Amino acid sequence: MREKIEEVLEKIRPALQADGGGIELVDVANGVVKVKLTGACGGCPVSTMTLKMGVERILKEQIPEVKKVESL
Repeated sequence: MREKIEEVLEKIRPALQADGGGIELVDVANGVVKVKLTGACGGCPVSTMTLKMGVERILKEQIPEVKKVESL
């Protein structure tokens, strides 16, 4: 499942990089994906919305085993 998640994150990264940010996969366990938002995304006030409405939504759509995404 980790490989599938990395593939999806590769598709998401260009959008985050366009705003000066990035995302790193930290861990996957029991359907919970843990990521670290980097660059401008790390301290952005709307990073929670980016995480839930963007990253989590896309991962859940493409990988049904994903239950939720958490940021470290």
